[in-house]
Amino acid sequence: MEIAEFRAQTRAEQVGPLYNGLLHFGFVNALALSVIAYAAMQLQHPRWVLLTVPITFLYANLVEWLAHRGPMHKPRRFLQLVYQRHTLMHHNFFTHDAMQLESTRDFKMVLFPPVLLLFFFGLFALPIGLLLKALAGTNVAALFVITAMAYYLLYEWMHLGYHLGLFGSLRLHHQAHHDPRNMSKTNFNITFPICDRLFGTDEP
Repeated sequence: MEIAEFRAQTRAEQVGPLYNGLLHFGFVNALALSVIAYAAMQLQHPRWVLLTVPITFLYANLVEWLAHRGPMHKPRRFLQLVYQRHTLMHHNFFTHDAMQLESTRDFKMVLFPPVLLLFFFGLFALPIGLLLKALAGTNVAALFVITAMAYYLLYEWMHLGYHLGLFGSLRLHHQAHHDPRNMSKTNFNITFPICDRLFGTDEP
């Protein structure tokens, strides 16, 4: 099936008449920034706990790499929706030869659906934040949540930017991943290819 035909069919089946890409992007930003603001208000005289930020950043980069290398490209029980949405839909909608968005309605093929944002927050940020609060205090927990949600937002901004033709070499890194010959083997980091380089999956 040609890319134009796949896109038209996918838009007809997956993008409802009321869908608004700008509202979707606004929701993603409003929710993530609200969580970041709330967590920032919990901080009380942070010092050494600022190390939480780079540690969480590296942890989020690893989670990004593992999720993209795993359930996003390999079907897993209970996570079929993630595989279907990413590999079967996103990678057929955008190939290495056709990466560009054609309208804001195509945001739906790039941004995580709101339910997955809530899943990410509920499974990743909130439980670990609560555990860190119990073990290391409010500052560590708040910095973890701030960094995790900021990383998620950065992921969405950068991924959308790649499909708008922005971000130079990082966009090319992602475009190489969209080659069907490479997509299950290389370039799993969307933001910064730290884990791709660390684990030998970086393909220029």
